[in-house]
Amino acid sequence: MAVAAAETRVFLEVRRRLQSALLILGEPDEGGMRLDVSITPTSLLMRTPDGCTETQLPAEVRLVPSSCRGLQYIRGDGLHLRLQAHTESGPQPISVFNQSLQAQGRCTFYCQSCGDVTIKDRKLLRVLPLPSENWGALVGEWCCHPDPFANKPLHPRENDCFIGDTFFLVNLRSDLEQEPKANTKVICKRCKVVLGETVSSETTKFYMTEIIIQPSEGSFPNIPRSQFVQSIIAQCLVELSSARSTFRFTIQGQDGKVYILLWILNSDSLVIEPLRNSSCVKKFPLLENTSEADSSSAWNAVKVLYQPCIKNRNEEAAM
Repeated sequence: MAVAAAETRVFLEVRRRLQSALLILGEPDEGGMRLDVSITPTSLLMRTPDGCTETQLPAEVRLVPSSCRGLQYIRGDGLHLRLQAHTESGPQPISVFNQSLQAQGRCTFYCQSCGDVTIKDRKLLRVLPLPSENWGALVGEWCCHPDPFANKPLHPRENDCFIGDTFFLVNLRSDLEQEPKANTKVICKRCKVVLGETVSSETTKFYMTEIIIQPSEGSFPNIPRSQFVQSIIAQCLVELSSARSTFRFTIQGQDGKVYILLWILNSDSLVIEPLRNSSCVKKFPLLENTSEADSSSAWNAVKVLYQPCIKNRNEEAAM
């Protein structure tokens, strides 16, 4: 096939469960040159009068060129086509906090934004998951007697770490010079980012999107900010969807106001997008800081449909 483009964005989404792929050749620039695209089982080859560029697919992905179908041009987006793909099963989901490795070991808590140490060399004897945030309502439905846990919050001991849906609870009594007040923000001393909040004079809640926990013998992993946040959110959505058998979520502020509605469409996608220039990175923030590492990158991805609820939009759907 041939399309005119001086610089064409190539996007490939592979669905593991369906063994299918969607290939998108982005909207061509005006006045561009001719581009021929060849599809082989292991690569995509793009030829122009100035030369050719080959994109190698990951080893676990094989396309079936003879199965190409559904070719259509979508204005503002580009050419779309679908084809069969043979791919291996994806890796098993990894919990945001690996309990078996972290318990009984010494860990260091870092600010993800700047790498400043928040808790140094903390020995964790127990790493335990907390019940869901609505567990109290479930107890009321299932128990024929008053809730024995009502108004009894769960607080970790000094060598404990409790894991919520989106946060960690730790005891900072031995790390603090003075007793903090409850319901105050915990701020990074170096970059001033809000890392969490105090729940009581001894218990602190750290947000998963702001903290990296590593074994003390290791070092701080320098992960691009947007890549880290998206990875954490994706893992949380997949784990919550599996645990609660739902695909609908809301993102709320601390005041309870709903800002975004989310629907999980699928969680088995492998996204492959070659990087040619910085303009691609500007359009797709997920790709930041990856163009220096490789000419193409592949990610496991969760596809979601979202609707904003700001400025009085979608108020009825959020109720």
